Amino acid sequence: MLYFTILRISIVERLAYRVDFALGTLMRFLPIMTQIFLWDAIFRGMTSGTSAIAGYKYHDLIAYYLLTMVSRAFSSMPGLASSIARDIRDGTIKKYLLQPVNMLSFVLMSRMAHKLVYYAVATGPFALVFWICREYFSGWPDPWTLLAFIASLLMSFLLGFFLEATLGMIGFWFLEVSSLLFVYMLVSFFFSGQMFPLDMMPSYWPTVMKIIPLQYLAYFPAAVFLQKVTGAALAWGLAVEAFWVVFFYLSARTMFFYGVRRYSAYGG
Repeated sequence: MLYFTILRISIVERLAYRVDFALGTLMRFLPIMTQIFLWDAIFRGMTSGTSAIAGYKYHDLIAYYLLTMVSRAFSSMPGLASSIARDIRDGTIKKYLLQPVNMLSFVLMSRMAHKLVYYAVATGPFALVFWICREYFSGWPDPWTLLAFIASLLMSFLLGFFLEATLGMIGFWFLEVSSLLFVYMLVSFFFSGQMFPLDMMPSYWPTVMKIIPLQYLAYFPAAVFLQKVTGAALAWGLAVEAFWVVFFYLSARTMFFYGVRRYSAYGG
């Protein structure tokens, strides 16, 4: 009941001041136009007669970029790690230590409220863009694939949250973590598949990039919807994603547990 109340208050708060969600979401789709023109030129310039690159046809690639926008809308946690590190550095984390509220649970409810409000307002722009670009999709996947897609999105939210929370907890040991977070953002943008499908990497790189958990932040949900991952590979991918969620949940909890035992704060 306590955390449900926190969730409800957070939703009301965000509904009150985040009226820019709809327009902001629509503007985020504008870079897709660049991708459409770029891949259209690439496929038109191919003279070998090949109609696909790493198993992706032209319409698959555009659909992939649109779907990664959905994936990242679930998994992205802007400012989460930096805000946790800042609370540790400034001493404001004391409010979680003095009150009967678990910090991770409180922040999780706050982020959940953010996502609920975001999608409540941004569903219109998403629907509009996907309707305009409907020619790039070959239709809806079967019910089981669609269910797996939804499951992968929900787990991507939890994975993104606990992964960034774990990074923020490093603030218990280091005074400044902004450089580390900057490196993480660069690596995540590339290894998550947000730039291009991971299958396009040469040699053994796709296997290496799919071992680490970052693929579940963008690539994996999109690949599931496009049915690039099916059968046993799909079941295994969902199981591994669930493993990484549990791993970073325990990691964040453990770092908080040991962090507060070495934490010192002074003043009123």
